[in-house]
Amino acid sequence: MSALVTGGGTGIGAAVARRLAAEGRRVCVSGRRREPIEAVADEIGGLAVVADTADEGDVARLVATTVDELGPLEALVCNAGVSVGGTVLEQTLERWNRVVSTNLTGVFLACRAALPHLLETRGAIVTISSLGGLRAAPASAAYAASKAGVIMLTQCIAVDHGPAGVRANCVCPGWIRTPMADATMDGLGGDREAAYARVNDTNPLRRPGLPEEVAATVSWLVGPEAAYVNGAVISVDGGAGALDAASLELAP
Repeated sequence: MSALVTGGGTGIGAAVARRLAAEGRRVCVSGRRREPIEAVADEIGGLAVVADTADEGDVARLVATTVDELGPLEALVCNAGVSVGGTVLEQTLERWNRVVSTNLTGVFLACRAALPHLLETRGAIVTISSLGGLRAAPASAAYAASKAGVIMLTQCIAVDHGPAGVRANCVCPGWIRTPMADATMDGLGGDREAAYARVNDTNPLRRPGLPEEVAATVSWLVGPEAAYVNGAVISVDGGAGALDAASLELAP
């Protein structure tokens, strides 16, 4: 059986691809940049396919190539995503469309293309949303809206296709050490580690997560031990989303 990981060249996607391959799955990694996905595919003995998940034709080719080269599709992990900051007043239509087309429409296209194959294998879908899809953050209108849409899209798939044996679940990471998060920390000025410490100051675990920690959750969700888990939204955030920030004023 095969697995397809979109946005698999770096960060969470690369960690997921490594974990699934280590467990014996034949893994295809996709992305828009050839070099990182080929590096991951070479490392894990998998397949790399350059594709833009916001492009319908690319996605159809991606899924077909995965099945043709690696065999029946058992798992789809939708990880490709981008972030462009801004409030509604600050956001341009071009940037809004870029974020939504990659983060939300890309998930829709990948799931739609993969579902006929997953129905045959009674496979599983895991989408990667974000704590930002559950909690609003300043100047994050496009990103947060798109990630919230991913959560509901995943649950719709779980409801519509669960009766046929396809499970769909969503993972919502908090701050995870990835190249994208590193760039955000660097943009805050000063030392990167100090920036990670500041943004995790109220996180109950007081640290950012690792891509491998998200990958472990994804691995469980696509595996047999999660056979009765469907439509779930699982935060991997150190407890950040559980905290009522206003209550910190009451802390001893």
